[in-house]
Amino acid sequence: MQAKEAADTLGISQRILRHYEKEGLMEVGRQLNGYRHYSAADLRRAARIRDFIATGFSTREIRGMAACLSDDGAGPCDDGIEKMTEKLEHIDRLLSDLTDRRAAVVDRLNSLQSDLEPRSVVAKTTG
Repeated sequence: MQAKEAADTLGISQRILRHYEKEGLMEVGRQLNGYRHYSAADLRRAARIRDFIATGFSTREIRGMAACLSDDGAGPCDDGIEKMTEKLEHIDRLLSDLTDRRAAVVDRLNSLQSDLEPRSVVAKTTG
């Protein structure tokens, strides 16, 4: 199938498909007229790439898991499990950091609001 149909099938743009190719994540065959031609295996590979990106992997990280992108082999690749475990640990650290930051902002907001309340009451009673 050609690029437009492949992109529509995957729910991404043709530009993103070209980006995958440019980043070395996939090689796509060409027809005699020079148009890209996506096989069923290419679509599965592009879908895996799309899904890895959606879960927070960079193209550099995905390139390091190239074996996880192909149809070769009978099951999941060992390296993929390790990389996904590392990504999950990274996400958990980010989540913890964001939770701490949120709590700090809430505390600061509460402090600012309580500092303003007496002034509001004074301004209302003098007016």
